Amino acid sequence: MGEKRFIIYTDGASRGNPGPAAIGVFIEDEQGRVVATISKAIGSTTNNRAEYFALIAGLEEAARQGADTLDIKLDSQLIVRQLNGSYRSRELGPLYKQTRQLLRKFDSYDIVHIPGSENKVAHGLAKRALSGARN
Repeated sequence: MGEKRFIIYTDGASRGNPGPAAIGVFIEDEQGRVVATISKAIGSTTNNRAEYFALIAGLEEAARQGADTLDIKLDSQLIVRQLNGSYRSRELGPLYKQTRQLLRKFDSYDIVHIPGSENKVAHGLAKRALSGARN
């Protein structure tokens, strides 16, 4: 059996920084078939933390679905830079470590920064959940 490759798009959003926050995750397979979507309010946090929570939720779901290889596409340049080793943040350190542990579950992965215009589905999922979040 061949490898199971998924493409993951994630987005986190907050109203205020910190403020009510939500995540959006869109996962598809190589043929463009939807594997999973997540749209969930996560309480009050900062935008950067919401971005990490979205990525963590996406990685956990990809692992549950048996993915071997991931193409991870984020519009959060900060998280992409942190995961690629060119930026450090003490505040985000625990989420960085949790993400790194989850990434070890996969045979290989690629993390790239994409413009928001290419992340519309995950953004819409986060925005939808945020619109229902309490202030």
